[in-house]
Amino acid sequence: MDNLSKNLKHLRKQKKYSQEFLAENLGVTRSRIGSYEEGRSLPSLEFIVKVSNYYKVPVDILLKSNLTIEKNISLLELKNKRILFPVTVDNNNEDLIDIVPTSAQAGYLSGYDDPEYIEQLKKIKLPFLPIGQHRAFPVKGDSMLPMKDGAFVIGKFIEDRDDIKTGKTYVLMTLNDGIVYKRVENNLKKNGTLKLISDNKKYEAYSINIDEIIELWEFSCSINTQEYTESELKFSSILSMFNKLGIELEELKKIL
Repeated sequence: MDNLSKNLKHLRKQKKYSQEFLAENLGVTRSRIGSYEEGRSLPSLEFIVKVSNYYKVPVDILLKSNLTIEKNISLLELKNKRILFPVTVDNNNEDLIDIVPTSAQAGYLSGYDDPEYIEQLKKIKLPFLPIGQHRAFPVKGDSMLPMKDGAFVIGKFIEDRDDIKTGKTYVLMTLNDGIVYKRVENNLKKNGTLKLISDNKKYEAYSINIDEIIELWEFSCSINTQEYTESELKFSSILSMFNKLGIELEELKKIL
């Protein structure tokens, strides 16, 4: 229970709450808060659940993780639940990137909020990436050409929905469609949805309610695992040109 006592004190100080304030809000005495934080007595399960709900931190995180030594903690709010993502670092205190392999995608959908599952993912280091929580996801299919099937998209975790930008590409983990990589049109203020658009225009765009999105990762860079052939490079150039032309025609239609 060492982690629990440390975490109770750490979370309270992060919020700049006094022991008296926290005790009043949790319905206990100040002395009990002090006793739990100092490890002189063990809190009941009922109290641990209260703390979990109060700080919106899962019980297993309170018990298993030492939040005082994490370099950074990002929290994603999903209705009344928050998922914690610690940034993993190497011996030189440099950020590491978790890799979700194709074979583990199904497991990721059920283990994304399990620290033990995330810990066992393979990791790489890319020093040129900006500060933040990053994760690598495999690309499947041809909906986001010229990104090839088997490539990896490295995304930066997006905590605040206000940071979602129209025209940017994102890896989204969804309740119904699993993990998808799409270009996004932000319609949250209009109707609470994101429109997901494929760069390969043979796939139709579709909208998804924000409540269906569990995780959101903004594109930072990509890693191709296969070499492009000369013909593919020519095709990609042509496709890009027509995509741009299509966008320009759509804008022209709106004006006319």
